[in-house]
Amino acid sequence: MMNKKHVGIFVLALVLFQNTFAQSNLLNAKVPSDIGKKTAQQLAVDNDKPLEYGYLDDRDIVWSKVVWEYIDLNERINLPLYYPVDTVNVSINRRSLFDTLLRGIKSGEITEIYDDSYFTAKMTKAEIAGKLSRVDTTDAGFDELNLGNTNIEEYIDRINLTSHDIEGFKIKGLWYFDKRQGELKYRLLAIAPVAPDVQVMGNDEVADNTEQLALFWVWYPDSREVLHDMKVFNHKNSAHPISFDHLLNARRFSAIIYRTENIYGNRDVSEYVKGNALFQVLESNKIKGEIRDKEIDMWNY
Repeated sequence: MMNKKHVGIFVLALVLFQNTFAQSNLLNAKVPSDIGKKTAQQLAVDNDKPLEYGYLDDRDIVWSKVVWEYIDLNERINLPLYYPVDTVNVSINRRSLFDTLLRGIKSGEITEIYDDSYFTAKMTKAEIAGKLSRVDTTDAGFDELNLGNTNIEEYIDRINLTSHDIEGFKIKGLWYFDKRQGELKYRLLAIAPVAPDVQVMGNDEVADNTEQLALFWVWYPDSREVLHDMKVFNHKNSAHPISFDHLLNARRFSAIIYRTENIYGNRDVSEYVKGNALFQVLESNKIKGEIRDKEIDMWNY
């Protein structure tokens, strides 16, 4: 936990940031296009940047553990990460977490994208696009091609993954004990959207295939600017939205641990607790409890 001094500084910075962001110029706008435009005074004092992590020497880490977690978007507390899926009736400043990541990738603001959580192979935009869409030609289309007709657009099926198809997110992070601060802390390292395999979506022959795949892994520090710029709707007070970066770093979500560093090659919980979902959840909660208790154990002499 943060000490009181750090908590006070963080809350003050958050309040100042929210007061400058919330519906800028809404009441002073003469035309709708003026909404969201900050005044010269606001721009002069604006320092709207993600809160820097700061440098941490390896010698200051007494204990650490890497964990992989799954955020299920069907859970109510995680809905701010899922909505809005329909972007027609909302402003351009409101997008789902998946759309926000995808926008950053397409614009080139996010460049550190990998095909697994160990960052072994970097993915290109073309490879990412291949994970998000599929183009099929129907049998009637092939018949038209055989007859010499090249205009077969009406016989082509295009299937694209959208925010509506995202089932959850996998995250990789590090729990560590900082001996200088005397605290147990968490650092988010990577995040991956999880969705059905687009290559089998809409295929009746494999309709029973319910496997969910991590589409790509984003190195989280590289995405912080993009996630900070996009705000999450605050259902308790729309005048004070928060950013995706703050929401994720503050762990304002529900997640279950599905893998940890271990001697068996970082096996998933489901690999050594087989066939019983309840026991898998209990094992995950056991790991979570051991991490939570580590801070208390550090102070036992």
